[in-house]
Amino acid sequence: MKRKKIKEEPTDLMEIKNFLDYDKELKKDDKTFEKLMFIYSTAIKELQTKIEIIQDEYKLFYNYDLIDHINTRIKKPESIMQKMKKRNLELNYHEMIENINDIAGVRIICPLKKDIFSIRNLVQKLPGINIITEKDYVTHPKESGYSSYHLIVEVPVTLSQNIVYVKVEIQIRTIAMDFWASLEHKMKYKPEEEIDKKSSKEWVNCAKAIQKLDNRMMLLNN
Repeated sequence: MKRKKIKEEPTDLMEIKNFLDYDKELKKDDKTFEKLMFIYSTAIKELQTKIEIIQDEYKLFYNYDLIDHINTRIKKPESIMQKMKKRNLELNYHEMIENINDIAGVRIICPLKKDIFSIRNLVQKLPGINIITEKDYVTHPKESGYSSYHLIVEVPVTLSQNIVYVKVEIQIRTIAMDFWASLEHKMKYKPEEEIDKKSSKEWVNCAKAIQKLDNRMMLLNN
């Protein structure tokens, strides 16, 4: 019996010409933007489910809390447009999809520094997930003291008519790193306060102290 040839569906978001008008001006209140946010939200759900399965597997099979918790977010329209203007991009959907990679975000918080690299390797093995870029701010922290592991991945989203690959940013960090990053972010974006050189130095010192704490906690758990 001959096998029926399956029609290949386009798998690149940019190739689905009849799905969205990509050269259209970016407007947060129109239907095109709403459709795109739905796709990004669905990509987060797909990825979050896969990561939660890993989390539950390690608890049940290995009696180990590899992942403490997972946070997700969709970037606000104002933040997207502000970032595009800052990078001198045209305000249309094509530029947004091609160049803004952190519209959909998943943050994985784990207990120990060594867990970060275990999770990274597990993400790499997830079926259908393609890693586009990665930045290791754990081994090489930023000058500000910020420490985390960043991945930009493509997540397949299955719609009724198409399979759409959507970019999602993954951040993997320890509980201690997340504590520092959360407070630093709040201080950095307070409009009424500017971080002077003395305060900036203190933030870096705190980050170094947290790195030492992470290393000590890892030794205690060996």
